[in-house]
Amino acid sequence: FSDFLTHVDGYLCEIKDLPIRGGLHILGEAPEGEPLRHLLASILRLGAGEIPGLRRAIANAFDLDERFMVENGGAKVEAPAALAERFPGTVATASDLLDRLEEAQQALLLALEASGWEAEYAGEVCRAVLGFTDPGVVTSLRFAAHEVVPRLIRTPEEMGNMLSGLEGGYVPAGPSGSPTRGLVNVLPTGRNFYSVDPKALPSQLSWEVGQGLADDLLRRYLEEEGRYPESVGIVVWGTAAMRTQGDDIAEILALLGVRPVWNEESRRVTGLEVIPRGELGRPRIDVTVRISGFFRDAFPNLISLLDDAFTTVATLDEPDDTNFVKKHAGEEQSEGADERRSTTRIFGSKPGAYGAGLLPLMDARNWRTDEDLAEVYAVWGGYAYGRGLDGVEAREAMESNLRRTEVAVKNIDNREHDLFDSDDYFQYHGGMIAAVRALTGRDPKAYIGDSADPSRVKTRDLSEEARRVFRSRVANPKWITAMQRHGYKGAFELSATVDYLFGYDATAGVVEDWMYSDVTRKYVLDQEVRDFMQQSNPWALRAISERLLEAAQRGLWSEPDTEDLEALKQVYLENEGMLEEGI
Repeated sequence: FSDFLTHVDGYLCEIKDLPIRGGLHILGEAPEGEPLRHLLASILRLGAGEIPGLRRAIANAFDLDERFMVENGGAKVEAPAALAERFPGTVATASDLLDRLEEAQQALLLALEASGWEAEYAGEVCRAVLGFTDPGVVTSLRFAAHEVVPRLIRTPEEMGNMLSGLEGGYVPAGPSGSPTRGLVNVLPTGRNFYSVDPKALPSQLSWEVGQGLADDLLRRYLEEEGRYPESVGIVVWGTAAMRTQGDDIAEILALLGVRPVWNEESRRVTGLEVIPRGELGRPRIDVTVRISGFFRDAFPNLISLLDDAFTTVATLDEPDDTNFVKKHAGEEQSEGADERRSTTRIFGSKPGAYGAGLLPLMDARNWRTDEDLAEVYAVWGGYAYGRGLDGVEAREAMESNLRRTEVAVKNIDNREHDLFDSDDYFQYHGGMIAAVRALTGRDPKAYIGDSADPSRVKTRDLSEEARRVFRSRVANPKWITAMQRHGYKGAFELSATVDYLFGYDATAGVVEDWMYSDVTRKYVLDQEVRDFMQQSNPWALRAISERLLEAAQRGLWSEPDTEDLEALKQVYLENEGMLEEGI
């Protein structure tokens, strides 16, 4: 039982340590005070290049291993005397130590703010707060004061640049990416962001991350099933490729056992190299790729690169039990498929179209079974891409690939948004899961690859990730309160979150009854939250109530509490009456 408690403690620590948004961004307004300091802490968490992460640097200053504490939150530890003296509090586990480090981090940022964010005071601030000067901490604080804060306080430029653009004027250009992944140069916001050099993807750094994602996915599957998967389905977005420099592409190549070849001077990818079987040490895994419309438009060279990888691996002189691409291509050819069809692995929307089609279906409530969901997924995504395949209709080929799919994966590369922040997650990833289930009668393994910290990638089951996101954000009173500060738009965010929960449950079955109950009690039956929505956006309250009642009607919320369900119906009827009177 003590081991179980240690595990629970570690899990709670992990949930607690997940960053969430403390509100919505307001165009042209820079954060101030505590929100600014917390945003800084998020941006500084991983560091940037040679700049160490601030919390990690504080840990190192006290001879502590921050990574160990994050990964082993329930481990029994003792606080260094110097840390406990300045930041007192109960310390029984690594989780408690992380709390002390967070306090130290906020104290440092508060002191630096009091100095007017002057970089030259970083050493004095470090000495005053920690009792000594540490080079790593000072370097991180100077970086915050000299680079990050000046960029953040230029946020008001968003408004001027937007107006300039609307008048046909010049809008300054800037790079794209995720600031919480160390790309501080994407700030200030409000610029005409440009992408990356498509021919430099995947980058050498993303190749390392992609290998880690592939290895961890296979490790997890091997632990659960005792064998390697023959075929993996993966969702690839263009925005993620821009942020990560090609992590998803690198993972696909790694699964295939193929590595990119770079020009040493330009760092551009010039070709592919097959990893020898002896070096690879495992079978080559077949992959089915569902690309977004934006990826199709922005990275045609990567589509060709992946297609070359598939065709190359399919023609290797290797046994079928070590090369699943060759095995499956041979099976299709024995059934009459030509060579081009047998190696087609990349699918997306037809040229000029975008999306996966499931959101309109959910909004219209015009579906009954998995077959309905799979039909829409196939109609929208059954177009093949590759050399000589510029979006030709290939529904049968896609369905043939999906029938073999044993794992459906979507990667998350940052913590600035999550599974229930956008309909695209359930449309692309959930849709793939529903399609496989409809075609085969079985659920594929559903994984989420997490590379928010590129140095510590991790594969989670979709249900695990759903619970993490639900507990850390969706049902978090801090987040709900933060949304209330934004009136109409905040209520809309609550409603959208419920829609995305429902969509993922309809497609992948990841929302448990207690989640629906928790949302009902915190979003609808809580008097304060209900009054807020009734005043700010009664249509959001109606939408949430309707969606929860639909979940119960469809059996997704299989055993709702009778009192909660009746109360939910009553709120819906009262709200409907008020809306009719208002109209």
